[in-house]
Amino acid sequence: MKTFLLEKAAEYEDRSFIVDDPIAIPHRYEKAEDIEVAGFLTASLAWGNRKSILKSADALMGRMDHDPSAFLREASDLELRQAVKGFVHRTFQERDAALFFVALRGIVKKYGSLEAVFVEGYKQSKATDKSAMADAIGHFHRVFFALAEEGGMPADRTRKHVAQPQKGSAAKRINMYTRWMVRPAARGVDFGIWKGLSPADLMIPLDVHTGNMARKLELVDRKANDWQTVELMMQALRQVDPLDPVRMDFALFGLGAIEGF
Repeated sequence: MKTFLLEKAAEYEDRSFIVDDPIAIPHRYEKAEDIEVAGFLTASLAWGNRKSILKSADALMGRMDHDPSAFLREASDLELRQAVKGFVHRTFQERDAALFFVALRGIVKKYGSLEAVFVEGYKQSKATDKSAMADAIGHFHRVFFALAEEGGMPADRTRKHVAQPQKGSAAKRINMYTRWMVRPAARGVDFGIWKGLSPADLMIPLDVHTGNMARKLELVDRKANDWQTVELMMQALRQVDPLDPVRMDFALFGLGAIEGF
């Protein structure tokens, strides 16, 4: 099983497979500050049809003049709100996009990067019953919405668009985002621009495909796609590759979504 998963991970971690993947959006950029902002916004929209995700993410980048970090640093409150006028992606609407822009601007100005918030939360973690990344994500959630409120945008309904493992969420989109930012860029897929976290710290982006494959391969037996299942999957995946367990995301997704294993 270990050899099989490692072979499939190597097969699917290839640039040829990312053309129609949401990660193609941050791959348009070269500067780390643009990659992490574009990556976060794209990952936040990553549910539903892939073509729809790419279309919406591209439209959002266009509203930022395809220069996301500079836009956040330099745009006025009025310009931030005008930029999202009429934006809709499924249940992520104009008001949600405006809050995201305000919160991200607050993070960029106060912390310098999104990475700094995740690293701060990870280092502060005192978790004993779950991985420290759960606390890192929870910390990011608190900082994100606190800075949004400071900018005049209380959380309200937008809170649901940033996951909280503490409430049981599998946090698929944020785990996918941190995978993009942390895992090494050697194979041309992920970026490896965040150095404050290790690939060993990451958690699997659990979705229907990876969850179903994990059950078929008897890596887990829980039916729910929640944070507890994420933790159980990571226990199994760390036995396959303790230094970079989340690269098995490529194997499980490829087997399920592409091969229909």
